[in-house]
Amino acid sequence: MNTEERVLGFTEVYDGKIIKVRKYSVELPDGKTSFREEVIHSGGACALAVEDGSIYFVSQFRLAAKKDLLEIPAGKLNEGESPEDAARRELAEEVGIKAEKMKLIASVYVSPGYTNEKIFIYHCESFSKTEQDLDDGEFLNVVKIPVETAFKMLERGEITDAKTVIALLYLKNTIG
Repeated sequence: MNTEERVLGFTEVYDGKIIKVRKYSVELPDGKTSFREEVIHSGGACALAVEDGSIYFVSQFRLAAKKDLLEIPAGKLNEGESPEDAARRELAEEVGIKAEKMKLIASVYVSPGYTNEKIFIYHCESFSKTEQDLDDGEFLNVVKIPVETAFKMLERGEITDAKTVIALLYLKNTIG
């Protein structure tokens, strides 16, 4: 069965610093017309940084969740920037370390029912120190947690950020 929807037109509802919002008129496979909403986002990249048996996390307040979340370092892709360069940049900016070795472990759509945002998840190793350089208005705490403790936190539901959950499950699967 063909499930593709044909875009008939769209209206840009919002154009902000991080996202755009569009409302589409679409023709459904059965010929009927419907509407869809889409959040347009440049995408993001994140870094699962493991050093000496511990993982670097950042803890920061997230308005949408209305609480502090524990996450691996991440950020949006800048125009013309590769996902690997973005992950490398975010790790340096947020944690103050540079990764010498990086491996793409996953690229996933965050929630394709309403956004085109895709995030690239990298496993990083072999670090050198640099200066933390947070963006204007960015406030976070760097937390280094032993791998096994992070796995237990995941099992207890204490880590709920999707990209971080995916990265930890990857790591748990690769190390046994």
